[in-house]
Amino acid sequence: MSKSSLDKAIDSTGAFKKVPSVFRNWIKADGSTRFAPEPGRYHLYVSYACPWANRTLILRNLKGLQKVISVDVVHWFLGGQGWYFNPEVEGCTPDTVHGYTHLRQVYVEHGGDTFNGKVSVPVLFDKKNQEIVSNESSEILRMFNSEFNEFCETEEQKKLDLYPENLRADIDSLNGWIFPSINVGVYKAGFARAQEPYDLAANDVFNGLDRAEEILSKTRYLTGSELTEADVRLFVTLIRFDMVYVQHFKCNRKRITDYTNLWPYVRDIYQIPEVKETINMEHIVKSYFVSQTNINPYGIVPINPILDFEEPHHRENM
Repeated sequence: MSKSSLDKAIDSTGAFKKVPSVFRNWIKADGSTRFAPEPGRYHLYVSYACPWANRTLILRNLKGLQKVISVDVVHWFLGGQGWYFNPEVEGCTPDTVHGYTHLRQVYVEHGGDTFNGKVSVPVLFDKKNQEIVSNESSEILRMFNSEFNEFCETEEQKKLDLYPENLRADIDSLNGWIFPSINVGVYKAGFARAQEPYDLAANDVFNGLDRAEEILSKTRYLTGSELTEADVRLFVTLIRFDMVYVQHFKCNRKRITDYTNLWPYVRDIYQIPEVKETINMEHIVKSYFVSQTNINPYGIVPINPILDFEEPHHRENM
């Protein structure tokens, strides 16, 4: 998050408030919206560093939509001009749709009256109508999960449902506390500008982690034996936790590696090949520590712990 964007997200008490997304259109296979699922029509702009963008990449891979929905990856550095493209940096791409240099140009040129000045990732773009469909990651997840089934690469991926009808109440309940306590909680702690909001946020993070730890002591995933959307949403924060949030966001009561169940759970999900492909730890670490000079003014990247995400997790039979 750039300094100007962060300033707008801090309230009078010094607490961080996540700015809501403004592009909230839906792609629907039933024809109920003007955005129909079509191969090659939609494009996803992401940063490997961003957990919100990461979860959309995971769903795209798990559902076998790599040939259906194209992707561009911005440079890991988030500066005063926002996200930008630099294909000379490993893992990054140019803007293959417009040839723009900065993601802001996509918003300015194609955001219309909806654009409120905040540029974020992910962005789901309609190449056919030249407009932004959505920049709300949770809703992009749902679209990828169900609306492109006709075009999934395999039958198994077509049948894969990370938001099944029989588990929706459980998933919604999990998301209801994981999102504010953990996903956004680390940001509330890290960006707080006063002691009280920091204390509230940091304690909330670890209360949430303890709650997840207890659930995962009984089942392989949050709702049972099958991976769901709730796991994807939790995973993208946990995979960044020890490398970034412990030090950079002062969430240092415990590390994920200190948890009996959360640590093997992270390895379990990471070792899914389609998930592993979406994790670029170099982009993650550099983006937080170099970009966020309000927290780390000299942009020094720590040497960080050596974590073996490939270590056997032994959760197969839970």
